Amino acid sequence: MVREKQIIECVPNFSEGRDKEVIRQITDEVERVEGVKLLDVDPGEATNRTVVTFVGEPSAVMEAAFRCVKKAAQLIDMRQHHGAHPRMGATDVLPLIPVSGITLEECAALARQLAERIAGELEIPCYCYEAAAGTPERKNLAVCREGEYEALAKRMDVAAEAPDYGARKWDEQMARTGCTAVGARDFLIATNFNLNTTSTRRANAIAFDVREKGRPKREGGSPVGKPMKDENGEVIMLPGTLKATKAIGWYIDEYGIAQVSMNITDINVTPLHKAFDEVCRCAQNRGIRVTGTEIVGLIPKRTLLEAGTYFLKKQNRSTGIPEEDILKIAIKSMGLDDLKPFNPREKVIEYLLEDADRTPKLIDLTVKEFAEETSRESPAPGGGTISAYMGALGAALGTMVANLSSHKPGWDARWEEFSNWAEKGQAIQKELMVLVDEDTEAFNRIMAAFGLPKETAEEKAARSAAIQKATLFATEVPLHTMQASFKVFELCRAMAEEGNPNSVSDAGVGVLAARAAVLGAGLNVKINASGLKDKETADRLVAEADTLIAQAKEAETEIMKIVEAKL
Repeated sequence: MVREKQIIECVPNFSEGRDKEVIRQITDEVERVEGVKLLDVDPGEATNRTVVTFVGEPSAVMEAAFRCVKKAAQLIDMRQHHGAHPRMGATDVLPLIPVSGITLEECAALARQLAERIAGELEIPCYCYEAAAGTPERKNLAVCREGEYEALAKRMDVAAEAPDYGARKWDEQMARTGCTAVGARDFLIATNFNLNTTSTRRANAIAFDVREKGRPKREGGSPVGKPMKDENGEVIMLPGTLKATKAIGWYIDEYGIAQVSMNITDINVTPLHKAFDEVCRCAQNRGIRVTGTEIVGLIPKRTLLEAGTYFLKKQNRSTGIPEEDILKIAIKSMGLDDLKPFNPREKVIEYLLEDADRTPKLIDLTVKEFAEETSRESPAPGGGTISAYMGALGAALGTMVANLSSHKPGWDARWEEFSNWAEKGQAIQKELMVLVDEDTEAFNRIMAAFGLPKETAEEKAARSAAIQKATLFATEVPLHTMQASFKVFELCRAMAEEGNPNSVSDAGVGVLAARAAVLGAGLNVKINASGLKDKETADRLVAEADTLIAQAKEAETEIMKIVEAKL
């Protein structure tokens, strides 16, 4: 199974917002790290603070974070710092945020590793906060930063106040850099819901209906009654309906409408589509309509995919459709293009990273270009690549039958059954499409290994080891293709037996494509395994391939009998 690519976001805050040259030198460190994309640099004059946002795979982001902390420590002297925002270090806070393929808990572990490295190599003491905190109290950033920079010297002498990493007596180094809070938190979405009113008061009323904090409880239940207080003199609040949200109402001159402006602080608790539906409900109760949604900044892809899936299910429609189609449903359902065109390639973090990687891919070619590229005298793409693509086409055909069955008139009660099959088909297809390029990459690795120098004994040994490593990879990739393609038989069998009878021939072609994929990839396993010096491993891989070939032939025979009987 191809695991979803791990992507995390890092949003360090540096205690410099006025000197553009200092800010540039810090952000240059981020851009020097391969695999990291700098998304935003937001300096503040009054706060004397710059918020930087970058994303990438965990190892690259961790390296970029370390480098920019190091540079900030060299350029920023906290003894000279003054600004309106709370702060305690040259790099004040350094949160890691899961975007895709990684959990908050995994980000918390990475944050602790990063804090330990910063403290050990740069001698900058670090507190760990939010999900990375070692104690419940330190989950709150304000507790870690209590008293700000000016209180650090005294805090270093109190054991209970000591940093999590790098604790020591106050010294000249610490006086210059201060301390850094390294943490992990969930992704925050800033969004505005557009209303068909110009009334800020009514927008605020809707915001108070939904935000977690709610509104003050008033005497007599009257909107103008005096706020009620508890025995401690605190105002009693009536909670809103959406957890993990903050919201207010405002009027935007540019658009000539009022909006409910909301921060969703935990999209696992309140996803965007849930917030949209609830704001719509509360607005309708007050005679107002939500005309659309404006997303501020960037979002993870899953936010839109979850939304599109949610609205499809409300329509009793299959969710096993291409990713692009799900995004269109999300955009139209929430009115993301209400105020201006909404382009996912400009707003979704994963797409920005994809577009930053300019490496050409076979799967991006047209059908004609793909065939022509295969026909050229170069040995790649070759049989392994074509096998992976054949498997993907088999999965696509089975998925098509599932989607046709889900939407077949008179079969409405079975839409979810076929939607589930379509989702499985999309997952298989996605896995095999990755393998299309991975098989060619495997061949390229072998060629690169053969191109290594072989003048000295050491070079010859290194070259031989590299060739064996690349050959093993080139053997495992087509075996993976066989395993993924074999999953197509289950899908097509179900569609031949239970799916729309008018499309049973399509299920049959899907079976034939899957058989070709398994047998074709099996040939690649065998030819590449012959180059392995580790014969035990080679025999094991070939034996597994032979088993899959036999099972594929048997499955094809059985399913084609079902197909032929229904024609």
